[in-house]
Amino acid sequence: MISRYNVISMSRVSLGKPIALGRTAEIYAWGEGQILKLFQDKFSVGRVEYEARIAAIVHAAGLPIPALGEVVQINGRAGLIYERVAGVSMLETFKAKPGRLFQFAHLLAELQAEMHTYRVPELPSLRQRLEKKIRETETLPSDVRRAIFETLDKLPDDDCLCHGDFHPDNVLLTARGPIIIDWTDATRGSPLADVARTSLLFRVGALAPGTSARWLLSVGRRWFHLAYLKRYFQLRPGDPRQLSAWQPVIAAARLKEKIPGEQEQLLALIKRIAVI
Repeated sequence: MISRYNVISMSRVSLGKPIALGRTAEIYAWGEGQILKLFQDKFSVGRVEYEARIAAIVHAAGLPIPALGEVVQINGRAGLIYERVAGVSMLETFKAKPGRLFQFAHLLAELQAEMHTYRVPELPSLRQRLEKKIRETETLPSDVRRAIFETLDKLPDDDCLCHGDFHPDNVLLTARGPIIIDWTDATRGSPLADVARTSLLFRVGALAPGTSARWLLSVGRRWFHLAYLKRYFQLRPGDPRQLSAWQPVIAAARLKEKIPGEQEQLLALIKRIAVI
């Protein structure tokens, strides 16, 4: 792993309006050709340094991601400086051009299939991360948790590069090609576990507050999901039953994130699929 970063602290900095908002951070323009990813107060400097280490590892492996700058502390909040990439997310582009649904679904699958050909041994284990999240999930009944662990024990492990939160809003479409962002959850593990996470987001992922074109996304996500899965299995043939087996495991780990509007759906999905 890369050594600890020198954190640059600044106070009384005027940032202006954010250019993008996420569940964990705000994005601001920063200097010449850079952006600032400023995390919410609950994120410690150590947690942000962890993302910096992961991003540096993935970038060094040759993946199409923004180059990383410094770790900073702005007005008491931790942040990361990244290369500013001129592009629009696949999600926003789809809203403007819904007729390209199948093209974008296929591209998402192709990017993930290519990602899964990489081996990056420096990354943490996906299996260990899932075990930790499931163990710490407070809303999971003990008998269901036990069944989930029994399922996980039977699933094969691997050492493929897994993004951990791969969806259309984390792919920027640029003049130099697609750029994948938000690698904080990157691990090494089973590629079908990573696909199961993406699949779960299409099935139950709650749209962020203020999301525009909600009706279009609600209608289109099912067809996008089906086309994405079909294309992925064309590129990396596998057993869809194994994908189904990963789904309750991934859903149980997702509970730990406490996303508003998802808890009941996740529990229902887990109980319906898991063998309990």
